Amino acid sequence: MTNLCSQPPKHTSHRNAFGKFREGDPQTQPFRTVEEAWFWTIAALTARRDGANHRAKIGKVSRPCEPDDILKCLDGLYRRTRVDLVHARILRVWGERQVAPSSAHPLEKPDACLWREAMSALEWPLRAKGIIL
Repeated sequence: MTNLCSQPPKHTSHRNAFGKFREGDPQTQPFRTVEEAWFWTIAALTARRDGANHRAKIGKVSRPCEPDDILKCLDGLYRRTRVDLVHARILRVWGERQVAPSSAHPLEKPDACLWREAMSALEWPLRAKGIIL
């Protein structure tokens, strides 16, 4: 009879028991900023929509999460009324452009304000999960 405790688990997760992504994993690199994480998420979702099979551990840099993990954080903020649908729309529009709106441009000023609010709200949950430094 084999000892089941001595065998490695068949399915390993990249999260610890508290749902936080493992820090210090030499194979993954957390994002430096919330904007970097958001732009990566939108690029991954766009690639997925266009038929690519985008995964966190595949590519030039291995990331500590999947794009859906970042969307779940945004969804949680929406459900707790920390962000509104207009914030999500601004994140999508400017995320697809892969550039943040600039408050220096008069036409982008309202979007820049909503962008900053959404980025500020999204930063804490991503930092708490170890997705950003």
